[in-house]
Amino acid sequence: MIKLDNMLMIGSAGSNVGKTELACALLRKFSKKVDIIGIKVTTIKDKDGQCPRGGKGCGVCSSLDGDFYITEETNSNSDKDTAKLLTAGAFRVFWLRAMKIHLKEAITTLLEIINSDSVSICESNSLRQIVQPGLFLMVSDPSLKVWKTSAQKVKQYADRIIISNNSSFDSLHEEIKLTNGKWTLLERATAIVMAGGGSQRMGTDKSLLLINNRPIIENICEQLRGRFNQILISANSFEKYKFLGFEIIPDKEPNQGPLMGIASALEASANELNFVTACDIPKIDLGCIGQLLREADLSKADIVLPTTSQGKYEALFAVYRKSSLEAINKVLHLGGRKISDVFELCKVKTIEMSDKDWLVNLNTIAEYEEFKKKNSSKF
Repeated sequence: MIKLDNMLMIGSAGSNVGKTELACALLRKFSKKVDIIGIKVTTIKDKDGQCPRGGKGCGVCSSLDGDFYITEETNSNSDKDTAKLLTAGAFRVFWLRAMKIHLKEAITTLLEIINSDSVSICESNSLRQIVQPGLFLMVSDPSLKVWKTSAQKVKQYADRIIISNNSSFDSLHEEIKLTNGKWTLLERATAIVMAGGGSQRMGTDKSLLLINNRPIIENICEQLRGRFNQILISANSFEKYKFLGFEIIPDKEPNQGPLMGIASALEASANELNFVTACDIPKIDLGCIGQLLREADLSKADIVLPTTSQGKYEALFAVYRKSSLEAINKVLHLGGRKISDVFELCKVKTIEMSDKDWLVNLNTIAEYEEFKKKNSSKF
């Protein structure tokens, strides 16, 4: 999977549902501040003269000479989608046509042409099976009963499914962010940073250990800022963490462990979905968080846990619905303290993370020093 945080990809449930209109709306907003490459991808399964959208084709696909073909749009005075992207403000626009089995080779070649660091907006469904963009939106129409095949295959990856109705997409503008060349979406969810632990193994307060002259907890919050519409700090010291500028939620009852911290923060949360993270995870994988939130939305599970290939789960880098509160409070009432005690009382979904580096937490001074040595310059 090619990871491109600087690409915003737009897929569609069917034809003529507003995919290009959304791309143009975003270009009109963001191209004023940064050069954005527009990309349209047409994937061809067979050179049989049939349009990949269905029905009688125009012959463009069947005339493809080779495994893929890349052209640059230079004429904005036409009704073509590529011309519309250019008119909307794209710095350059490319149309990539490729045989499906050669799509990875095709996009790799295009990235060499435009530079893989370039900010881009790309229209495609099939490419999502090869590229993990910073943001993947899908557009549908309320009248559409059945999604086309290519859309059904990638629907699970959508960060947001947008019902078009031929709207101007103005309400979406404030939720999409482009910061330092990376696309993110302001989630309708709360991030809860757990900072109430004793740090026994570290021997000192791990949340305040410095990486690039900033406390770990501040680095975490800065990575979450702009991704969530609410950030809460679960802690019992207001003075220690007030410099972060976020609401601090103390435990309802002290000395009850992290489960009490989660329960207290969930009660204070303004959202149904809540991402909970420990304060010893300095490098936040936003792609992993996106997977967890999507799964919580699709499965309606009370808790969504990431797991390793060995089956080890991480309860303090997971998504909790407010609906899990009933089970959590029941465990606490019975004197339970383990988060795992809650799992038998509610619906839990696990997701195996394919990236081996999706989680690095720091429990000892040796781990902290090693991480700082390898990663400080990346913050």
